[in-house]
Amino acid sequence: MTAMVAIPALEIQRAVKAALLEDLALGDPTTTSLIPAEHEGRVTMVAREPGIVSGIEVAEAAFLAYDSTLSTTPLLSDGSTVEAQTAILSVEGNFRSILMAERTAVNFAQRMSGIATATRQYVDAVAHTKATIVDTRKTAPGLRWFDKYAVASGGGQNHRHALGDGVLIKDNHIEALQQLGLSIAEIVQRARANAPHTIKIEVEVQSIDEARDAINGSPDIMLLDNLSPAVMREIVEMVDGRVILEASGGITLDGVAEVAATGVDLISIGALTHSVQALDISVDYSG
Repeated sequence: MTAMVAIPALEIQRAVKAALLEDLALGDPTTTSLIPAEHEGRVTMVAREPGIVSGIEVAEAAFLAYDSTLSTTPLLSDGSTVEAQTAILSVEGNFRSILMAERTAVNFAQRMSGIATATRQYVDAVAHTKATIVDTRKTAPGLRWFDKYAVASGGGQNHRHALGDGVLIKDNHIEALQQLGLSIAEIVQRARANAPHTIKIEVEVQSIDEARDAINGSPDIMLLDNLSPAVMREIVEMVDGRVILEASGGITLDGVAEVAATGVDLISIGALTHSVQALDISVDYSG
């Protein structure tokens, strides 16, 4: 689990340029046939519904990547709570440029704000417990930095950013090595012996018996996969604080508080980033 870090500037440039190229590869005949080349204007990006905003800097970057002469003014910071009809960004300058970059800028802000809003709902649902909401690697290809930043904007924390951030021994690893005669404890010990000493060892378990086997290998974290709250509670009592416990697998907003009440430390929610409901954001002409 890692703390939120800013999206690297080069990563923002890469992503917004790729998105602009995707949208403008054949130009914009609507804008160029209607709007005079010298026309100046101003627009405001507005959140149409309540939520948590994220991606304002990325939206700015999209406008400026297309036309560096545009002037952008953020009206809020990422992580801000907004009501419906809240202005979040102002842009002025060449109106052709604004129109050509508008959709790309809005797409980033809508997706990131949707992730941040959903994350805050989960965070609020477990606020009375010790559990922390974390994300997964189930992100849109090419947008992992953005998806995970948005989770952090909503008050969640980031799990592994990439495979190299830690050892996570999952069911396929376990099943393959059990065919070689290894127990889960021995699999954990093998990882400990061969992985870099600077990273943590996490192992997935799917029953109380597997958890009992795994704890004998002294993992740093145990992932409780698709277990009922009753079984999670038994494992929490059995482990008694010896390792960090992470709950995962099909956990919904309606059920997350019950999972948190079992005493687990982390709850990972893939839906935060793989099933995004965008926040309604649009751009209004303002002169």
